[in-house]
Amino acid sequence: MANDTNLLHRVSHASGSLSPALQRVAEVILASPEQTQASSLSELAARAGVADSTVSRFIRELGMDGFNQLRLGIAQAIYSRGPDLDELGPQHVYEGVLRDDPVEQVLGKVAYSSMESLRRTAELVSPDAIAQIIELIHDASVVQFSAMGASATAAESAIMRFVRAGKRCQFFRDQTVQSMGAASLEAGDVLIAISDSGESDPIVSSADIARLHGAATVAITSNVSSSLAQVCDLVLPTASSSASSAVYGESVTAKWGQLLVVDALYASYATRFYDETAVYLEEGYRSVIRPSRTGGLAAGHAG
Repeated sequence: MANDTNLLHRVSHASGSLSPALQRVAEVILASPEQTQASSLSELAARAGVADSTVSRFIRELGMDGFNQLRLGIAQAIYSRGPDLDELGPQHVYEGVLRDDPVEQVLGKVAYSSMESLRRTAELVSPDAIAQIIELIHDASVVQFSAMGASATAAESAIMRFVRAGKRCQFFRDQTVQSMGAASLEAGDVLIAISDSGESDPIVSSADIARLHGAATVAITSNVSSSLAQVCDLVLPTASSSASSAVYGESVTAKWGQLLVVDALYASYATRFYDETAVYLEEGYRSVIRPSRTGGLAAGHAG
């Protein structure tokens, strides 16, 4: 049982061998894990019709240190299965974080969901698609990135990396200018559109415009059935954030998948075209990065 990382699975597997009182605790948890996550130990005991000490004994049977660890394990299991978190109502913030969670529990939940986003994105991305896209990037005269909101962080990260590698890139924060930039692209150029939902109208529009002008189009999105995915030639999927909130917006940790894809593209590009990329990286370091650091300018002049 200890080898199963999904707490709800562990509870289910263990329930058959537990005493009747402990079985009632297991049944309550399995019947409504979201409600259990939002409950106190005493509230869980009351719903199961047992004493608080029985819930504590149940927790020890699972090999856990306390009720907070039980709640965190339930949150992790909920995130993994992708539930309808709207049932939690106004208590829910995002990533399974609840209104009354202590700071240490918030940190644990956010850290777990961040790691899950990275792991699941790595499983989804096709190495063949990465290889195809870096060839397109290499042959392009211009690579434009299109994104808005929090996804712009991934676009700016990509710009920094690929410009250092010697590629002519552009990214405009203004969505109207993004569309104008897309219209200036032509056959052989590349537009990489980044949108978690894949339904941001300005980003879909930029990709469509670029495609109509003959540029290759790439979508980085968690929704492979989205409007953006439909208008792009290639799609790099990211892990979806099943625990986002309509009130608080999509989770920040959903962006880890986008950043992972951007880094994978850059690292694959730098590996595939190592000799020419290394020249630009060295020149960028000598001319820009080293002089900008404390003592770097003097050292550069001395060289």
